[in-house]
Amino acid sequence: MNQNQIYNLCCRYHGKRVRIVDRDGRVHFGEVTRVNRNMVWIRPDANLGGYGLGFLGFGTGFGIGFGIAIGAIVGITLATAFFW
Repeated sequence: MNQNQIYNLCCRYHGKRVRIVDRDGRVHFGEVTRVNRNMVWIRPDANLGGYGLGFLGFGTGFGIGFGIAIGAIVGITLATAFFW
């Protein structure tokens, strides 16, 4: 998948819980909260195997989460597909 295809896929999944695999083999679970041409931000979900940490907006309990470089993503799928 090229970077443009991954960007479009991230835009399509905005607001949904996803499973992202980066090129280092790390798996990230969370809700897509923001997307631009270089980064996708996810809010980690402890219920789906994420850490539930990394929020920006300290002390508020919510935020945009943390960013993953679009160029580092090798796979993105809906997380609910794994938990039926």
